[in-house]
Amino acid sequence: MTTARIPAGRLVLEGVSPSAAAGLRAGGGGGFTWLGGEPFEGTRDAAGMIAKAFVSGVHRPEFGLYVLVRQEDGRAVGSVSFHAAPDEDGRTEIGYDLVEAARGHGYATEALRALAAWALARDDVSRLFAVVGHANSASRGVLERAGFVKVGEGDEEDAYELRGPVRPGT
Repeated sequence: MTTARIPAGRLVLEGVSPSAAAGLRAGGGGGFTWLGGEPFEGTRDAAGMIAKAFVSGVHRPEFGLYVLVRQEDGRAVGSVSFHAAPDEDGRTEIGYDLVEAARGHGYATEALRALAAWALARDDVSRLFAVVGHANSASRGVLERAGFVKVGEGDEEDAYELRGPVRPGT
């Protein structure tokens, strides 16, 4: 199975195969050399969702997990993923994380902008959705720099959305 590659400035978003996702979930590196030695826990959680979707027969590789690989040295610095394929309204949720040593360098914003552009250029995606905790100001900043707008507030989290272009017939 060929995995997708999406260029993202200083990064390449490398699609993760179901077997690599299973390896990541089990505690391995998934075939990547990680800055700091291992991925952040959110990457392992997302890998588990991909492995489960594959076993259930609902995995769509293009709407899976992407590892953020720095072009300068080939090291993985984090991940960005879809929580599922888009629904019938063209909406899908995304999440992301970085290893601690890679934070504060703009990698998450670059990756999110690239993935959003890729997704919203498709006919089956019209809106991207993300949820972030109130205390996570860095993540809120990433979403806002990538063009997401806050659309809801909960007790502990805020909801953000990025809408794609309006297409004829929608």
